[in-house]
Amino acid sequence: MSKKANYSYVGISFIILLFGILFIPKIIDRISNKDINRNYESRSGSVLKNTEAPTSVDKLDYLVINGKRKKVPNFSFTDQNGNTITNNDYLGKVYIVEFFFTTCPTICPRMNRNLVDIQNTFKNETDFGVASFSIMPDTDTPEKLKEYAQNYGITNPDWHLMTGDKQDVYNLANIGFNIFVDVENFEHSGDFALVDKNGFLRSRKDNFGNPKIFYKGVISEQEKVDEDGNPQEISMLKEDIAKLLKE
Repeated sequence: MSKKANYSYVGISFIILLFGILFIPKIIDRISNKDINRNYESRSGSVLKNTEAPTSVDKLDYLVINGKRKKVPNFSFTDQNGNTITNNDYLGKVYIVEFFFTTCPTICPRMNRNLVDIQNTFKNETDFGVASFSIMPDTDTPEKLKEYAQNYGITNPDWHLMTGDKQDVYNLANIGFNIFVDVENFEHSGDFALVDKNGFLRSRKDNFGNPKIFYKGVISEQEKVDEDGNPQEISMLKEDIAKLLKE
């Protein structure tokens, strides 16, 4: 090997050594002081990848649409006991909203078993309730809803299973709560909405800063994930109910 080649290798080694002395301590210092963002971002600032699960927050966000906090609209339906229930009956209570029907053979039984689990978690809370709206109000009579409640072990006096005008149910779901419902084809979302004591829709934000809006209602805590790998959100919902109960 020529002397010229040896000089080149010595020069390269010196540069690498100098870089290590000057810059590595600075990089370590920046990491220690959390100056480096752990999320990968594009030049525009949008997150490209974030694999961390949504984190717990002390205060839940409001769902804001067109600059206004989304509030539960007025509604009036008949529950399993034949009583007229309106949105005013839920004021002062934290409650979950779902849309279902009693003869649903797929997601509804799973949703309502999860809701019974939540009911039992907060059995000593007088300010907690559930609003279940049937998307088959023509056949889900108060009598049938009461039988359904008994079969599932629904005991919370503020858990109302409601029936009423089909168009009113459709409007309440799709416009009032932004939850998909097709009453003609008996299709509906398996999501739950969470409402605070003042009638506002509440949720936490995901890692991208967007409100989650809804909670997955089909996957149980015991299942942990569904067949597609989506994690359960019942634990998250329980945490957020507890937070709203303290407000």
